[in-house]
Amino acid sequence: MFAGLRMLIRLLLRPVLGCLSLVLVLLGLAAPVWADFVLPPLPYDPSALEPAIDATTMTLHHDRHHAAYVANLNAQIAANPELKSLSLEALQGQIARFPAAVRNNGGGHWNHSQFWSVMAPAGQGGEPSEELLAAISSSFGSLEALQSQFNQSASARFGSGWAWLIRKPDGSLAITSTANQDNPLMDLPGIERGTPLLGLDVWEHAYYLNYQNRRPDYIAAWWPLLNWNEVNRRFAAAA
Repeated sequence: MFAGLRMLIRLLLRPVLGCLSLVLVLLGLAAPVWADFVLPPLPYDPSALEPAIDATTMTLHHDRHHAAYVANLNAQIAANPELKSLSLEALQGQIARFPAAVRNNGGGHWNHSQFWSVMAPAGQGGEPSEELLAAISSSFGSLEALQSQFNQSASARFGSGWAWLIRKPDGSLAITSTANQDNPLMDLPGIERGTPLLGLDVWEHAYYLNYQNRRPDYIAAWWPLLNWNEVNRRFAAAA
C-alpha cells in the first residue's frame, strides 16, 4: 500500500517539478537532481571555440536552450511513463509514437548532446581516419567535395534545423538535412535515416550574435572546429 502511495505522490508531483525545472533553467540555474534526463556539461570551456563561436553564444546555447529541452523532456515523463525505460538514443528511433512535445524536446536534447561532442578547439580535433577518408572518397569523390555539398545543404535549410553527415545501412555516406529538432535516427516520414556521424546546428540561436543573417560565414568558420576524432569513433562504431 505504501509503495503504491509513494508512486501516486511521485506521479502527481512530476508536472509541478517539471515546471519548476523549466523556471530554474530560464533563470540560468542548474537542473534539479531528480531529473531523469540530464544536461551533459560542455566538454571544453565556453570560450574554447573562439573566435568562430563566442563564449556568450556557447553559454546561452548550452545553459539556456539545451537545458530547456532537457527540462521540457523531463516534464513529459508523467504523461508518457514509458520514457523512463528508454535511453535518449533509443527514444529517437521510436519518436513517432510520442506526442510532439517529446519529439521536439527529445530531439533537441539528443541533437545538442552530439553537437557539443563533434566540436573541439581549433587544432585539437585530429584528422579523418584512413577508413573514413576512403568512405568519403567513395561517396563524394573527395573531402573537399563532401564539405562543399555539406555547406550547400546547411545553407539551403529553410528556417531552423540541422545538416548531417550520416552512414547509411548499406555502409555508404550521405548528406541530409532535417527541420527543427528532428534527426536521421527518427522513425518519421520524409527523413533519410542513418547513423549521424556529425550534425551542424543551423538554428539562428547557434550563430546570430556573431554572424547575424550570414549563415554561410558561420558554416565556413565551423569546419576548423570539427572533432574528427569523435567522427572517426562514430564511423567505426556504425560499421
